[in-house]
Amino acid sequence: MERRIRIAAVVLVLAWFFVPLLRDSIPAWIPFLALAALEAQFLFSGLRERGEPRDRRGSAPLPEDIEEFGGPEWLEPDLVEVGGRQIWVPADVERGSRVVRPRRRLLSRLEGVLALAGLLLLFVLLPEGGWRGLDEADRTRTEARLSTEAARIAGHRAVIHCDARGEAVGVVQHADGIAEVGGVNAFLTPEICFRLHRLANEGDEGAFSQTARAIAVLAHEAWHLRGESDEGVTNCYAFQSGVELGRRLGLSPGTAARMMRQQLAENPVQARSAPAYLVPPTCRNGGRLDLDPATSRFP
Repeated sequence: MERRIRIAAVVLVLAWFFVPLLRDSIPAWIPFLALAALEAQFLFSGLRERGEPRDRRGSAPLPEDIEEFGGPEWLEPDLVEVGGRQIWVPADVERGSRVVRPRRRLLSRLEGVLALAGLLLLFVLLPEGGWRGLDEADRTRTEARLSTEAARIAGHRAVIHCDARGEAVGVVQHADGIAEVGGVNAFLTPEICFRLHRLANEGDEGAFSQTARAIAVLAHEAWHLRGESDEGVTNCYAFQSGVELGRRLGLSPGTAARMMRQQLAENPVQARSAPAYLVPPTCRNGGRLDLDPATSRFP
């Protein structure tokens, strides 16, 4: 079982390297940390097991012990005394004042140590991907471009900060973006910034829903900068402005419209965990929040 779990974890790490969708949506440290934690758990659980009293380990080999060590020698183990303690050993293990541990257990622990060392080496040597993997010039140029787009919506100067340190937005803050209502500064997660960078500078539309989300987040924070404080109303305006924003960033008008319609359709589901972000009933074609009631397009 341990070997199968380890293989699955390694596959996850390799998939992160070769699947752009995973690289764009998952920070590099997450798969490495998950695999490192798994290997550490296997290693330390083995060390704890080594020091447990016999009565806690059971009076005879457990089924998982037999599966782990394998071989017919474990079907009829011998009980021997070593250092004043009675322990079970395979039938063919050398007896005496010293017991030779099963080779598989030693190899299993060695695997854990080598895996942890390999992960650490990979994490140190491999270049960072995503937003942190861009050079300073690219990051500055992207922030300037996003600031210009936000200013178009806000109606005044806007400065977009891609918060690589996670001080304002991110996993801990449970937010993809934050802005000063009626102010100048807005903060986006590096994942949102990187997705928009790929779209605007490389023409990479990426995963449909992720790109749609990134556009909607930028438009949402820009509407906050404009002075709108109500989250649901801001979402409604953002989905409408996101069509033109997506087009300016490189999408076709049809694709940009489909993305924002998807964001609007998924809003009730997304808002279950945060009801304040649910768009009002008037967020519809011809409704009070329709920014362009003269047309039949919405958003």
